[in-house]
Amino acid sequence: MTAAYESVPFSELLHHPAATARRLEAVRALRLRRRDDEDLALIRVDQLEQNTTVVDFTSRLLAGLVRGGNVAILREVLPDALPWSTFLPKDDLDSFVGELVSTAQGAAALDNLTPLALLLTQWRHSAEIYADPTLHAALTREPEGDLGPVPAPETTA
Repeated sequence: MTAAYESVPFSELLHHPAATARRLEAVRALRLRRRDDEDLALIRVDQLEQNTTVVDFTSRLLAGLVRGGNVAILREVLPDALPWSTFLPKDDLDSFVGELVSTAQGAAALDNLTPLALLLTQWRHSAEIYADPTLHAALTREPEGDLGPVPAPETTA
């Protein structure tokens, strides 16, 4: 097994399911390209379980580093893994590390990486704002004048 994944049209799976599935003997996953929707992935269950094991291990390792008082080391190596984190101020970087560890553990426990991916995207956007002084100034300046009445929040029953 050499390549991480191959990209094939979704129709190939529909027209040649056995031959398409056999391609997983040479790659870890198949990216199924769809014309009118997001691409899908076809992956063997053992590969999925291995991926989950690695995520669980990594989240526990991160948590152990933080519990052991090694936050400084984590903060130091973070730019290697996430170069955009360089633009986060120290206080935000500390908040990010705390949220990263707790979210990684929770996501691994649920076998659902969506919360972790969302957290990384949100903090990346924060770093983008800090990296652009014009954007940062526009987003953090006090609004001028009265912005008008605030509508009452809608209540849901």
